[in-house]
Amino acid sequence: MPETQPTLFRAEVDRRAWKDHVVFLRHFRKSAKEVATLDGLPHLATLEPAAATFEAWYYTARKPQKDFQRVLTHLFGHSIEQLWRPAAHTAPGAVPGTPQTDVPAYLGTDLREMRKVGAMAARRAMQFTLGAENNQVGEETLGFLRDEVTRIAQEYPRVPLAELWEDLAQAQDDAFRLIEGGRTRPTQARELLRMAAILSLMMAKGSHDMGDPATARMQARTASFCAREAEEPALVALVDGLKSLIAYWAGQPEDALHFARQGAAAGHQGGSVSVWLPGLEARAAAVLGDAEAVQEATARAERLRETITPDALDELGGLLTYSLPKQRYYHVEAAVLLGQGDAHVSRLAEEAVKGLSDKGDPNWAFGDLAGSQCNLALVRLNGGDLEGAADAVRPVLDLPPSYRNAGIVTSVHRVRSALSTGPLREAATGRELHEEIGLYKPNRPALPR
Repeated sequence: MPETQPTLFRAEVDRRAWKDHVVFLRHFRKSAKEVATLDGLPHLATLEPAAATFEAWYYTARKPQKDFQRVLTHLFGHSIEQLWRPAAHTAPGAVPGTPQTDVPAYLGTDLREMRKVGAMAARRAMQFTLGAENNQVGEETLGFLRDEVTRIAQEYPRVPLAELWEDLAQAQDDAFRLIEGGRTRPTQARELLRMAAILSLMMAKGSHDMGDPATARMQARTASFCAREAEEPALVALVDGLKSLIAYWAGQPEDALHFARQGAAAGHQGGSVSVWLPGLEARAAAVLGDAEAVQEATARAERLRETITPDALDELGGLLTYSLPKQRYYHVEAAVLLGQGDAHVSRLAEEAVKGLSDKGDPNWAFGDLAGSQCNLALVRLNGGDLEGAADAVRPVLDLPPSYRNAGIVTSVHRVRSALSTGPLREAATGRELHEEIGLYKPNRPALPR
C-alpha cells in the first residue's frame, strides 16, 4: 500500500498518538476486557498483540485474526473492512452519511494534534473567564456558554454521543454553578436558566440514548424546572415532548401519550415543537392500537406545519427543531405500528428515507435516518417484500457500534420481530437476516472520564 495512503487503522493510531506499542497495548487491553464481558468470551480478556503483530498491522496493512478483529472494532468504532481501507480523504471517525473534516487522514497528525491542543486551550481559557469574572457574571461568560449550547445542540444528532458527552456535562455544570453563585442580574439569571434547561434536556436525551431511562427522567425533570423558572413556554413544551419520547422508547405508551398531550395542552403556538407534540402523540397512540387517535393527531400535525413560525429553539436547530422529513418519519412509524403497509404508506416511507439522507441538510440526524430505514423495512415486510426489507435495513446494520443508540437498536429489533412472526419467516433470506439482527448489540460507549 502506498505510503501516502495508509489504512484508516494507521490514521486512527496516529491521530490518537498510540504509535508506541506500549501505549497502544494499554488501550487495547481495556477494550479487550470490555468485549470479553459484553460478548461473554472470557478468553478475550487476556488477548494482546505482540509488538511485531502491531507493526505488521500498522506498516504492512496485514489484516488481524478474528479475535483481534472483535477488539479492534470495539476500540475504534469501525468495522474491520473500514479500518483496513485506504484512509486518503477519509476523516478519522467518519462513517458513511456523516460530515467529514477537510483534513485528509494521510496528511499525518500534526494539524489534528494542533487542533486538539487548541481546543484544550480554549476550554482552559473559558474556565479562566468563568472564574475571573468573580464579582458578577459578565458578557464573555454568557457568550462562552451560549456558544457551547449552540454547538452541542447542532452537533448532537450528527455524531456519536461519546464525542460530546464530556463537553455537555461540563457545560451543564458551568450553568448550574453560575446560577448557584448568585452573581447574576435578573436578565442574566433568566438566560442562564434557559441554557440550563436546554443542557439538562440534552443530558436527558443522552442518558436515554445510552438506555438509561431512569437517569433520563431525572434530567428531564430538572430541565422542566429550569424552563418554567425561565418562563419559556416553548421550552416547557419541548421538555414535555422529550418526556414523551423517553416513555415511548421505554415501553410506556400511556405515559408517552400523557406527556405529548400535556405539552400540547399548554397552548404554545409558533415553533416546530407544536408540530412535534402531535407526532409524538400519534406514535404513542399507535402502540396502544388507537387508529382514530393516530389519524387525528397526524392530521393536526399537518395543519400546524402550515401555520408555524420558526422560534428561538428552531434558530438553534439540531436537536431542538422538528423538520418536515422528521415529521414524515414519525407519520410512517405510527402507520407501521398499526400494521399498515399499503402503497400510500410505502411511498411516505421512501420519501422519509430520501428526505433524511441529505447529509448537507443542517437538520440531518443519523438516528432519524436509521429509524426511517427500519420503518421502510417494516413497510416492505408488511407488503411481502423480503428482499426490499433487507436492502432497507442494511445501512443500519452496517452502522459502527458507536452510532447504535438505544432507539436505533430497538428499531432494528422491531424488524427482527416482524421476521419472527410474519409469513416470510421460513424464507432463507428472512432466517439469515433474523440471525444477523440477533447479534446486533447496543453501543456501550467508552465515554471520557
